[in-house]
Amino acid sequence: MHLSRNQLLAKRKYLFGLVVLLFIALICAAFSTDYNDDFDTARREVVLRRIGHELLLQSGDSTSRVLPIKKIAENEYQIGFENDLTFQPDSLVNTTRRLLGKDPLTPDYIVNVLNCANSSVAYGYAISKNKKDNIIACRGRIQPKACYRINIKFKPTGINTAKNGYLLGSLSFVAFAGFIFLKVAKPRKVLPDSQPTDRITLGSVVFDARNRTLIINEKIIDLTGTETRVLRIFALSPNETIARSRLQKEIWEDEGVIVGRSLDMFISKLRKKLEPDPTINIVAIRGKGYKLEINA
Repeated sequence: MHLSRNQLLAKRKYLFGLVVLLFIALICAAFSTDYNDDFDTARREVVLRRIGHELLLQSGDSTSRVLPIKKIAENEYQIGFENDLTFQPDSLVNTTRRLLGKDPLTPDYIVNVLNCANSSVAYGYAISKNKKDNIIACRGRIQPKACYRINIKFKPTGINTAKNGYLLGSLSFVAFAGFIFLKVAKPRKVLPDSQPTDRITLGSVVFDARNRTLIINEKIIDLTGTETRVLRIFALSPNETIARSRLQKEIWEDEGVIVGRSLDMFISKLRKKLEPDPTINIVAIRGKGYKLEINA
């Protein structure tokens, strides 16, 4: 009863620990996936609408609308216009750099101005946080009035990188903590106290394998290491024939040398040490091996 109660308590602690780790993982995932995604996306779209608005004003149009911003891919958006317009590349570059430069989450981006009719690129450039990496061409050439869409693709840093890094970091920590917990808290099989595997009773003899002794009538008889190994094999299978080959294999094989007559010598020594109890004897089974006979 005491053993089963301990096992039950160990299992409860084990399950409680798993629940706590799962709860921590869920909290980490919730915080990391949230990361103000909705707010940052909405703010970015407002900035893109402002870019479209200023382009229309530069084109002399103060009445037509900037169409709703489209998110066409991860980190890529499209600005559309209600009417045709014209633009100067220099003005477009300066406008995007001025408005997007205020946002620390969007330091690197590529702008492509597409013709509505065939989606060909009418003009494009790339802006980087490191000004030496900027790619700006065809400045000073006014573009003809036409239907244009402006695609702006941001480098996947800022929101996504921070979010993914935080998520991976938190999950890695939870996984490491879980591994340590499972190694430490995993329930182990506990042997009942009523099974002292190192002390075996053979008739009136107590065989103490750990201390390499025989206790007969309160008298202690010492055993050698090899005698202990031989007797242990017999003691675990009393009144059963043990093959000679098995005894030789289990006793001497690890030492790399098997000597046939050595077994007979140790059997003879064990017989003498067991003589005080006439109910115990190691007998030879012709052509097979030996048997530890215990006559109660």
